[in-house]
Amino acid sequence: MINLLPIEINGHTFLAVSVQLPKTTLLAVQSDKGYIMCGALDVGLLNEKLKDRRIIAGRAVGVRTIDQLLDAPLESVTLEAEALGIHKGMIGRDALLKMI
Repeated sequence: MINLLPIEINGHTFLAVSVQLPKTTLLAVQSDKGYIMCGALDVGLLNEKLKDRRIIAGRAVGVRTIDQLLDAPLESVTLEAEALGIHKGMIGRDALLKMI
């Protein structure tokens, strides 16, 4: 099952996506510029192989719901996210607000 849900943070609307797969759920919340995602996100791949795409993204691990993703500290971020002031340890919702 795939769920799409608009969520509001400090008056800004983001799109939350959850994809239920066997034994796991993929979670992501996106803005127009970037996104945060569960542990399935490969930040190293984005920084190395897809560097020319300049993807703004952050990864949180150990989350099972969108609310947990929003409240979790980011385990890693892309170089482009760092350029916007998003850093490892930043809470997901705070990172999203830097992506508007």
